[in-house]
Amino acid sequence: GAPSCSGSRSQPFEFERGRSESSGDEDDEDEDDEEEEVEEEEEEMEGNTRARFGTVDGELDSDDDRERMINLAELTPYILCSICKGYLIDATTITECLHTFCKSCIVRHFYYSNRCPKCNIVVHQTQPLYNIRLDRQLQDIVYKLVVNLEEREKKQMHDFYKERGLEVPKPAVPQPVPPSRGRPRKVLGSVFRIPPELDISILLEFIGANEGTGNFKPLEKKFVRVSGEATIGHVEKFLRRKMDLDPACQVDIICGDHLLEHYQTLREIRQVIGESAVQDGLLVLHYGLVVSPL
Repeated sequence: GAPSCSGSRSQPFEFERGRSESSGDEDDEDEDDEEEEVEEEEEEMEGNTRARFGTVDGELDSDDDRERMINLAELTPYILCSICKGYLIDATTITECLHTFCKSCIVRHFYYSNRCPKCNIVVHQTQPLYNIRLDRQLQDIVYKLVVNLEEREKKQMHDFYKERGLEVPKPAVPQPVPPSRGRPRKVLGSVFRIPPELDISILLEFIGANEGTGNFKPLEKKFVRVSGEATIGHVEKFLRRKMDLDPACQVDIICGDHLLEHYQTLREIRQVIGESAVQDGLLVLHYGLVVSPL
């Protein structure tokens, strides 16, 4: 009976040992599974983080990837001239109200008016051209936004001067400021200069109209800056257009005691009549309206 008894004990022992060994193996497998799950969770979290912040291989996105594309139409209202409805060329700003236009557009506008074309504020009573400044930074922005605009403008200017046999003007080169000792001085920006060809300022004074001249609009702007080569005929055309005069109405223009002829230039008139025709630097011209004789 002893062998059988010892044999009966050996089986449970064998079983317990086998179960303990197998349980040990299962524990090892459970630990391995847990480690794999932790690693998978960490990889998943890293993947989500990369996806959220747009990273690839742990690197941040470049600046180009974060740039937002803007349609040019969204910026168009800020880079158009309200006079010619085109892109700003030689952007020029009125210092009184900070509205900006093409240089040629605003200079041409000030031949006939001293008010801002956009807000109607009086820029200057007699010399509105003194209160405008070139905005080079804005012009640089316009050229960067609109493709080939600068090249087209340079080509048009070059062709314009070549067709007329004129020398193409060279771009102005800023002069270096010499270094000064002590406290640095404030450097003023570029000041807009009136073109040299507009060398005569005239004051147009109305002296009356005879009966029968018809209805006419009063001249809104009596201060005009023009070339000395302009003739009295040009002044008369200016008055007719601005006052909507009837063709039958005759315009007599007088300087001092002299009735002026159509062919006389303003420079000649100023030289002949002298300082008696000048008031505060302005050539004073009086004009009256009469009925043309039949």
